Amino acid sequence: MKKILISVAGLVFMAAQVSYSQQLITLDDALRIALSENASVKVADLEIERTGYARKGSYAALFPQIDGSANYQRTIKKQVMYMDFDMSSMMGGGSGESTDTPSAAAPTGRSADGFEVGRWNTWSTGVSASMPLVNAQLWKSLKISDQDVELAVEKARNSRLETVNQVKKAYYTVLLAKEAALVYKSVYDNAVENLNLTQKKYNAQRASELDLTRAKTAVANAVPNVYDAENSVDISLWQLKAVMGVALDTDIDVAGSLTDYADKMLSEPLPGDDLSGNSTLRQLAIQADQLSNTIRLQQYAYLPSLAVAFSYSLNAMANDYKFNQYKWSPYSYVGLSLSIPIFSGGKRYHAVKAAKVQARELDIQRTNTERQLQIAIRQYLGTMETAIKSHASALSAVETAGKAYGIARQSYDVGRSTLTDLNDAQLALTQSQLGVCQAVYNYLTAKSDLEGTLGADFIDKTSENE
Repeated sequence: MKKILISVAGLVFMAAQVSYSQQLITLDDALRIALSENASVKVADLEIERTGYARKGSYAALFPQIDGSANYQRTIKKQVMYMDFDMSSMMGGGSGESTDTPSAAAPTGRSADGFEVGRWNTWSTGVSASMPLVNAQLWKSLKISDQDVELAVEKARNSRLETVNQVKKAYYTVLLAKEAALVYKSVYDNAVENLNLTQKKYNAQRASELDLTRAKTAVANAVPNVYDAENSVDISLWQLKAVMGVALDTDIDVAGSLTDYADKMLSEPLPGDDLSGNSTLRQLAIQADQLSNTIRLQQYAYLPSLAVAFSYSLNAMANDYKFNQYKWSPYSYVGLSLSIPIFSGGKRYHAVKAAKVQARELDIQRTNTERQLQIAIRQYLGTMETAIKSHASALSAVETAGKAYGIARQSYDVGRSTLTDLNDAQLALTQSQLGVCQAVYNYLTAKSDLEGTLGADFIDKTSENE
């Protein structure tokens, strides 16, 4: 049963190794794919497009607004008109003398009860146009629309920076998982060799049944670690595919190893703490400019505005529907409209005050954000320095633990040490090997977080290299 379990674990690990070598991608490849396929990047690009359309729509307010209209009205009850004068005098029936009192001569006929005016059908059609000539609020709102686009562009840049950071960390996680898998595979191989050696010694009556049982237990304990390591590699690859924006069933593997980054870790200088490229602070700066323009926008509400208007219409009234006999009457005008704000119940005053308070809130938020970012930078730099020191210590530990394991193996072979001593030496070697990998991983992830905080753009770096 133990032999079957051992062979199964080896076959699974070999199958995993074969699948790893099918489609290798570098870190730069992963980043380029993510910047074109990641969902958050695509949404950010669409947001830039949306704000661009919104800005063009706001500029349309500077052009004439032209509208056409057509109306039909059916009169249900005509309006009755009353006249306070003698209808007979208008008909030429009087002496030509007029009176100033309504009761001087009682009008005769239907005019005494009033008469209906208008016709049953009223038709009208026309076109109207208007355009602002002087409007300070409108001009300032156009400036704010431009800053909306600028803010959307910076948010899209922030999405790219976050995507780059996520892809880097996911890529490094895959490398760490693969290194851990190799370590646990080495532990498994050593356990199998120790079991074979113990079996031979047991057959030669040089080892006790307790040693043989312990050797079998060590192999059995190593098998779950191999499975767990293999599963960690698969999960980390899925996470990498997810942040890259590719299908989870895409058969890919990462190129290189953490050892490739160890030399760079020791040679390259640590990044600085310049926050001029930080996306969050840039967004806050743009929002501060927007609020400054918003305050002016509210203040401009006190200024008068001037607009020009034009209208041309055709009107017809009739009692029938004989359109070819209608008499259409044109009506048109052009004019200027001056609007002077006088009193609004304090609305404009309080709008200015509210905008100023919001600007102070944003300034406090910017100061606090910058302080938190400085703390984060110091934490990342501290983690990187600690990782460099830990890496050097772990390398020394690996060298020492490797020698100790070799000595313990030889001593056990000749019967000078026990299997427990050999297992302890194996455990120390495993921990030191994992410590080297963990130190490099901690350095790389902290560096990635630091570069994201400083706003180091992957696209700019690649263009400079080219």
